[in-house]
Amino acid sequence: MVKFISAAVLLVCSSHSFAAQDPTAPLNWQKPTVPQETKKVVNRPLPKLESIVCSGDVACKAVVSGQVVVAGDSISGYQVKNVESEHVVLSRGGKQLNLKLFALDIKQ
Repeated sequence: MVKFISAAVLLVCSSHSFAAQDPTAPLNWQKPTVPQETKKVVNRPLPKLESIVCSGDVACKAVVSGQVVVAGDSISGYQVKNVESEHVVLSRGGKQLNLKLFALDIKQ
């Protein structure tokens, strides 16, 4: 009687573990892993320097991507570090971007 009960328990346990797998799945098939959440990367366009205006003893202003900025402002995720008569210095993430105006010396 003990052998019968132990055999029945063994049969039930083994059939339960076998039923946990899909019998119609292809051989060596494994369930796909759940993908990890990835960070969204935001691609912002590089700012375009359009003009620089310096007048007297007032700080220089620049038009960058259609917005008037001075030193300390931010635009498109960049911090305006310095505005001078020849260039504008922007920074983001420890990197600096030096924007200069296009030279008007056009050769024909």
